[in-house]
Amino acid sequence: MSNNTVAVTDETFETDVLRAAGPVLVDFWAEWCGPCRAIAPALEELAGEYAGRLTVAKVNVDENPTVPNDYAVRGIPTLILFRDGKPAATQVGAAPKSHLKAWIEKSL
Repeated sequence: MSNNTVAVTDETFETDVLRAAGPVLVDFWAEWCGPCRAIAPALEELAGEYAGRLTVAKVNVDENPTVPNDYAVRGIPTLILFRDGKPAATQVGAAPKSHLKAWIEKSL
């Protein structure tokens, strides 16, 4: 992980995401997933740009199977924006940074 994103596990999900003070964008990903690695730099940049307005969290689906199952994550990368502890928007699959930014703006 980096300075801008937060690693979240099955154990910390409730505290870090569901009880977070502001909106949290959760990236469900895996090491072996090419599209996940492809969007990681864009998410990193967006996390920096939205610092203070939005938290970007990453859940490794291989290491944390419970949360992805709870939210019916079937393909990765899956991005779910949580607001007030509830999923507010979902984006499945890799997309260019401009698309992700527009999606975040619309969803915030």
